Amino acid sequence: MAPTYIPLAATVPVEAVLFDIDGTLCDSDPLHHIAFQELLLAIGYNNGVPIDDEFFINNIAGRSDAEAAQNLFPDWPLEKGLKFLEDKDVKYRSLAMEHLEPVKGLHKLVQWVKDHGYKRAAVTNAPRINAELMIKLLGLSDFFQAVIVGGECEKPKPAPFPYLKALKELEVSAAHTFIFEDSASGTRAGVAAGMPVVAVSTRNPEKSLQEAGAALIISDYEDQKLWNALEEINREEAKLKNGGA
Repeated sequence: MAPTYIPLAATVPVEAVLFDIDGTLCDSDPLHHIAFQELLLAIGYNNGVPIDDEFFINNIAGRSDAEAAQNLFPDWPLEKGLKFLEDKDVKYRSLAMEHLEPVKGLHKLVQWVKDHGYKRAAVTNAPRINAELMIKLLGLSDFFQAVIVGGECEKPKPAPFPYLKALKELEVSAAHTFIFEDSASGTRAGVAAGMPVVAVSTRNPEKSLQEAGAALIISDYEDQKLWNALEEINREEAKLKNGGA
């Protein structure tokens, strides 16, 4: 069944904007890829052949640690796979400290959200220690009013629970909230939670984002398609303030 697309302006009056972190706020997937590659090579994974982008996107990107561990090591006990993921995260954090960069145009979008006074939360499948480090490195510690971690919810993305928890914490409704994501898994989670999703095609194929139900697909936060949609929100909110004139 084809997904039902909700235009962003349908959320007017907007109450909140929710953001994934990895690949959405920052182009972190290449750093995760390097960390995985180094540690997998060290244990002779795949006969010593480094994992490629396609393997990373299909098995790791946007997945919870448990899902990534099961995809990588189906024959290992889950606990052993999760320990490998913890070691990978230590390596990732050291790379992030030196190389983490925001997605192009992020701070312009952040300013737009601030100027409108919308509530905001970060919603991620990353471990809390990673999430808080990335937010701090991007200078967004004071921007987010909540940080929701998939591993602390009933189920992580692609289940809707992390996004539903964000709505509850911010005391807002799905009908007046929209989401920024970059993975098919995260997009499915947002759509399942009843909100329109803007998907940033940082690394994931547009086709997979479209199939997951993204309302809008953009290349980055300077994409004119995004600003056209935000301008539409501005116009609709102005109409409401002027009594629907």
